[in-house]
Amino acid sequence: MTNFLVAENICKNFDNFTALNDVSISIPKKSIFGLLGPNGAGKTTLIRIVNQITMPDSGKIYLDGKLLHPNDVGKIGYLPEERGLYKSMKVGEQALYLARLKGLSKAEAKERLEYWFKKLEITHWWDKKIQELSKGMAQKVQFVITVLHQPKLLIFDEPFSGFDPVNAEIIKNEILQLRDEGATILFSTHRMESVEELCEYMALIHEGNKLLDGKVADIKREYKSNTFEVGLTAEDETALLKELTANFSVGKANFKSITKDLKLSIQIKPEESPNDLLLYLLSKARVNHFVEVIPSVNDIFIKTVTDNA
Repeated sequence: MTNFLVAENICKNFDNFTALNDVSISIPKKSIFGLLGPNGAGKTTLIRIVNQITMPDSGKIYLDGKLLHPNDVGKIGYLPEERGLYKSMKVGEQALYLARLKGLSKAEAKERLEYWFKKLEITHWWDKKIQELSKGMAQKVQFVITVLHQPKLLIFDEPFSGFDPVNAEIIKNEILQLRDEGATILFSTHRMESVEELCEYMALIHEGNKLLDGKVADIKREYKSNTFEVGLTAEDETALLKELTANFSVGKANFKSITKDLKLSIQIKPEESPNDLLLYLLSKARVNHFVEVIPSVNDIFIKTVTDNA
């Protein structure tokens, strides 16, 4: 798959602090890429370098196969974590002004704004001042301004901050639609559930170093431990538990069920088959629940950062 954005061996220091240490990432075209890391990991520094707000000490950025050029700013839409709207300006007036800065004519900007304001049901905000809006309402306006010039690369830094669940779902669906229409998206967030829902690829940065990088599914596969949650019904649960403990690595499990089960986590060896485990359990008890434990992005985040602390 062709990469749309490539950061190659990026290093950045601020006095005696290393913000990025030889970090490289590649983001495929028309994908959503999650950039993860604890506070101070270097995520925002990398985003600012891609946006040419600051320059790297060394390394290169490629956009669509070519070295990043100052003129490429028009190909990028950036929604920063710290919002940048002028509070005393009216929504429509400000949106038009910022759209013109992105190279749109007044007529073109107004047409696109009318489309987005109608789509997100915010037409009645046109003459309101930003300071009259809630944080979530202002966030919607900033989202529209970010995507208005139809950039090929969209960078969202904590895009759901300030949104209630309903509006977060609306914006999530819009992000997916923009991806489907051809945009490449770099997505930075602390909300791991958003990464699960949206991202096909991810990288984890910690203390300026890249610790993980790749397809989300592949990373999950690498971190899984051949462990299964099972819910069992047996005449003699004590005897069954004793037998299972003698043959497997067994622990307690906690999951919701509508039956009163013996709830266990059972780990098998890499060379053993889940089918063999299931057949074994079926010969000993009624199996009401049998699910492989797949680590969440949140689990992987915590384990990787903790192991490298």
